[in-house]
Amino acid sequence: MTTLEQHAEVLFTPLNCEGCRDPGLLPFEFTMAFQPILDVSTMRPMAYEALVRGSNGESASSILDQVDDSNRYRFDQACRVKAIELASKLGLSKHEDCRLSINFLPNAVYRPAACIRATLEASKRFNFPHSRLIFEVTEGEKVRDSAHLKGIFEEYRRQGMMTAIDDFGAGYAGLNLLAQFQPHIIKLDMELTRDIGTDSVRQVIAEAVTLVCNKLGIHIIAEGIETQSEADFLSSLGINWQQGFLYAKPEIEGLPLLGK
Repeated sequence: MTTLEQHAEVLFTPLNCEGCRDPGLLPFEFTMAFQPILDVSTMRPMAYEALVRGSNGESASSILDQVDDSNRYRFDQACRVKAIELASKLGLSKHEDCRLSINFLPNAVYRPAACIRATLEASKRFNFPHSRLIFEVTEGEKVRDSAHLKGIFEEYRRQGMMTAIDDFGAGYAGLNLLAQFQPHIIKLDMELTRDIGTDSVRQVIAEAVTLVCNKLGIHIIAEGIETQSEADFLSSLGINWQQGFLYAKPEIEGLPLLGK
């Protein structure tokens, strides 16, 4: 084993659920805000996205700016456990038709099968079925090894969890990602959905992406919806899973729009 491999073995030692809950493992504290992803055909949340926030309501960037190579793995693992624990305590586990969407850092996942261990333990401990988890990777994060990301997605699919590409259309790879692997879901970036109700160019692009996804069996979530015009046009394309301020803002340690 090379020196680099030995270092990686130490840095990425798989953690258990209890270990990920220990705040002493990170040099900063954080919590989660939750934003609903609405099925506009029923006007009910089909999922909630867990979004990192500071313990006193600080922005996501204030936390992410403190993540580096020395703590990326532990932070990624802790985010998963925190999201599942809070969502369960807030009552999401009681709503069997509603999922929990968690962002993950692909460059923090060393061995997919090992790194998922704390997630599965947290799901069991907090009585939240792992089959109701969605794992999102942002297209905006430059993935060092697309084959590695494909392996992560395949492992999550094997475990019965859903996968998603976030911010689709805004990042480094675009349609090239879909040529290599097909997630369950793509999330249209808000720069594409902004003013789409009146912007003919954005409409044509969204129509083309919808056609591709329909043929590949991929669901679409439209992000950043702020106006009824945007919502109506997307619905006309059959994109009924929508997320944005039109429906609800993220709520720290709360589940907006969810009936108790």
